[in-house]
Amino acid sequence: MASGAVSNGHAGPREPRSATATGTGTGSGRGAGVLQNGCTRSRQQQNGKPKTGHYKKTFSESFEQPPMYVPVLTYMGYGIVTLFGYLRDLLRSCGLEKCHAAQERKEQKDFVPLYQDFEHFYKRNLYMRVRDNWNRPICSVPGPTFDLVERVSDDYNWTFRYTGRIIKDVINMGSYNYLGFAENKGESLSSVAEVTMTYGAGVCSTRQEMGNLDKHIQLERLVAQFLGVEAAMTFGMGFATNSMNIPALVGKGCLILSDELNHTSLILGARLSGAIIRVFKHNNLQSLEKLLRDAVVNGQPRTHRPWKKILIVVEGIYSMEGSMVRLAEIVALKKKYKAYLYLDEAHSIGAVGATGRGVVEYFEVDPTDIDVLMGTFTKSFGATGGYIAGKKELVDYLRAYSHSAVYATSMPPPIVEQIIRSLKCIMGLDGTTIGIERVHQLRENARYFRRRLREMGFITYGNDDSPVVPLLLYMPGKVGAFARRMLKKNIGVVVVGFPATPIVESRARFCLSAAHTRQMLDTVLNVLDEMGDYLQFKYSRRSPSVRPELYNESDFELED
Repeated sequence: MASGAVSNGHAGPREPRSATATGTGTGSGRGAGVLQNGCTRSRQQQNGKPKTGHYKKTFSESFEQPPMYVPVLTYMGYGIVTLFGYLRDLLRSCGLEKCHAAQERKEQKDFVPLYQDFEHFYKRNLYMRVRDNWNRPICSVPGPTFDLVERVSDDYNWTFRYTGRIIKDVINMGSYNYLGFAENKGESLSSVAEVTMTYGAGVCSTRQEMGNLDKHIQLERLVAQFLGVEAAMTFGMGFATNSMNIPALVGKGCLILSDELNHTSLILGARLSGAIIRVFKHNNLQSLEKLLRDAVVNGQPRTHRPWKKILIVVEGIYSMEGSMVRLAEIVALKKKYKAYLYLDEAHSIGAVGATGRGVVEYFEVDPTDIDVLMGTFTKSFGATGGYIAGKKELVDYLRAYSHSAVYATSMPPPIVEQIIRSLKCIMGLDGTTIGIERVHQLRENARYFRRRLREMGFITYGNDDSPVVPLLLYMPGKVGAFARRMLKKNIGVVVVGFPATPIVESRARFCLSAAHTRQMLDTVLNVLDEMGDYLQFKYSRRSPSVRPELYNESDFELED
């Protein structure tokens, strides 16, 4: 049950977490509480001198636990809906209620079922009740506001009909338009129009055949320059950038260590590779180091031969949680155990860092310490596609062995030009400061919006600087009611539930944009304040404090 989002893959019920790290050391100083699942470590001064550590700035993330009655009522809600689902299935089987779901034809009753009836139970009886909150048709540029085609259902969301009415100027709080480059105004857009007239709308060939344009080469050089690495390679689809390149990098006899909240594209790529996959708890350095140590000591199963490669796979910003990877410490572990690191910056590139260069810049990590840098152009750049960047030998290898490079059609020239103009704007190569101003505005919007939500008493997840802000709703009945009532207030939101999240952690996920004005955000916040009182989901028990809390992570230190 998700819109504009994907399943978490490994995700399951997790202990809620809350953390603030002040970034001055790597020791295990005792703080004011105990942090579960290893999100952060406490930073304290000893003997009046700060310890040298991995972070130079405050690292603050929140995963607050709700009152006990909330998960209890959530489970009860799902239980009641499930019981009614079985009752309705019984009525359908008896012919007392019409069945709209896909069914096997009578002529194929002796065949192996194409549709597993019970597997679709959730979709038939739970998802259909709130289906109207997803896949809404938009008929304008998905900028800070958009226009929506109104639709209604006469059969409880099994089918929809359009009324012909357009809902104007809906505030867009769900698109990944972080820097506002999904736009149809601006002088720089003229270059996209010129490229379309010169090169056409499509290439109709792969890069290795007749689809390698000078624009593609220009883009790849610009991406490498932006990231501070030797070379880069671009692809026409962000999802395929992960799912088709990981199998080219690792295979049988290799080990992949994957964060439990990694994106589905990463999980699919890992499965297609044929490598052994082991999952570590989200951002939990102890869990990761234990797997690394066991892999080095024990080797492969049965034979105990050394692994050919060990690849750690993480994301910069986790799109469902709004949390950031503990990059500096993971780099330290990677060096300690001689592993490789694959970093997916789909949601972080352009969105965080002083100049928009992602979590690598945000945590002041040397980009050459990341073996494989991956990112997409579908969020901050207002386009489509993705990239792989790093050493030149890595990129040259992928050009020959990546299925996405060999068989996929080249990126359309207008899309290439859109990415180039966005990159030049961010880098200041267009002679303006518009790009860097947008990066700073996004950070201000994200911090302001998240801070106001907490002050109102909502439970939010994630890092303070993350533009992804999940607001926990928990109960299934509140998910649909929240999205419908927000739309009546001319605010478009994304709501997410099981199986894209753990069953007790349904949420609304807000994506902030540099294009959002303070007036827009205040309008949304005022409506949320009213909605929180009406639907009763202000579950936070944390009193606002100006002093950061300190949490102890563990008693282990990383070697530099």
